[in-house]
Order: sequence, then structure tokens, then C-alpha cells
Amino acid sequence: MFYDYHVHTSFSEDSSMSLDEACLAAIERNVVEMAITDHLDIDYPDRDFQFDLDYDAYSAVIYKARAKYEGRLNIIMGLEIGLQPHILDECTAFIKDKNFQFIIASIHAVSGMDLYGEEYHLQKTKKAAYTEYLKELLACIKSFKSFNVVGHIDLIRRYGSYGDSSMKHTDFGDLLDLIFEELINTGRGLELNTSGFRYNLQSTMPDIDILKRYRKMGGEILTIGSDAHTPHHIAEYFRLACDLAKESGFKYLARFPSGKPEFIKL
Repeated sequence: MFYDYHVHTSFSEDSSMSLDEACLAAIERNVVEMAITDHLDIDYPDRDFQFDLDYDAYSAVIYKARAKYEGRLNIIMGLEIGLQPHILDECTAFIKDKNFQFIIASIHAVSGMDLYGEEYHLQKTKKAAYTEYLKELLACIKSFKSFNVVGHIDLIRRYGSYGDSSMKHTDFGDLLDLIFEELINTGRGLELNTSGFRYNLQSTMPDIDILKRYRKMGGEILTIGSDAHTPHHIAEYFRLACDLAKESGFKYLARFPSGKPEFIKL
């Protein structure tokens, strides 16, 4: 039985999957609980992709699906929120008085530039690009508290043309440890994102070395997410991810049926 805590539907600009399609795929793949975490990225730099979220329409579709699939699938109303230092107050205002059960905090843009494009990486060494990314993530999670886990902490590995795209603790440990310390001390956690395999990173995000470090520092809150945008990616590589979590020292995964973590034995 799997718990997929990172799924996007057609409410995200980059997905055309309906919630019904996601639910049927989840049931087929032995998912018992799925968090729909569609995007909100305020002031996203790429004007061709506006990651807004119509909360009223979104919540109405989720409530309807809950009733339809009751007894077969538990549907969590979540959000993946893209953080940038200058929009944190707007992020807080958006979340206020809304019924999100689970929120992923992610960094998709740094210094006003989309990580996906080449602009951010031009004339930067890998060390400089990754350091700036991690510093921005740390600054954002220190100021913005309304989330449960950090999503794909090493997302930047997907982008740039550095040859070796790895993010090793030996190279970035000071910043990674500060991020983990902040998460652990404030009762928040980390996502183990399986989409790294489909983006040819040959590992989850983060990889097992960083995951082991988070656990060694006392990290307990861990969710697994597919980051699916299509039905066939739901719960993809989850058996492997569960094995990696166990190998890293985790005995439990976290779920968020009411905004607070509850733990499921691995």
C-alpha cells in the first residue's frame, strides 16, 4: 500500500491529467492515499507559464472526488507552493483561511530567474549556482512557516549543463545541514521525490547520501512523492523509494490527514 504525496492535475499549468484519471491510476497502483499538490507560483519568471490556482474550483473538484472514491482512495487536498523571497507575504495571504491539509515548499526560481531556463546558469559555476539556490531555500524557509515538507531539495540537479550534476554533502554540507536543522527544529520535514529517475538523474531527489544525513541529524518527517503529471507516473519507483528510506534509517513515513504528521510503519 502506497501513499503518494506529490501529484499534479490539470489545475497546474504543466499538467493535463484530470483528477479522475489520477484517482483511477492511483487505485490501480495500490495507492491508498494521494495528496493532490497543484502548483501556486506567484510571480513566476516565465510568463508563458502562469502557475496560479483557482482555489474555489480546485477544492470543489477535490471534495467531489472524495465522495466518489470514498472507501477506495483517501484524497488529501494539498499545494505545492513556489517560494521566492519577495513574494512570501503573498504566499502567506493566499494560504490563510484555506483548507489545505498538506503543503510542499519548493524553489523553482532564484534571483528572479527560472531554474529551468539557461539564463540562471549562464556564467555561473555549478558551485556558485547550487550555493545560491540553497541559500535562497534556507532564507525562504526561515521566513515562511506555512508548509509541511520541502520538495525535491536538490531540484537544481535537473538543470544546467555542468556535466556532473550531483549535489554531494561533502560539497554543500554546510548549507544542507542548516536547512535540515531548520526543518527539524520547527517540526517540518523532507520529501523523497522519485521523479529523479524519470529525469535521468539515476536517483531520487535527494539521493541516499543526503537522505542519510537528514536522518542522522534527527530528521523524522519524510514523505514520498512521485511528482506525477500523468497517470502512468503515479507511485512510480515507490518500492525502491521505500527501500532507500529503510536503508537510510527511517522506520516510518509521514502522512498528513489533518495538517499534522501521522506516521506509517515502513
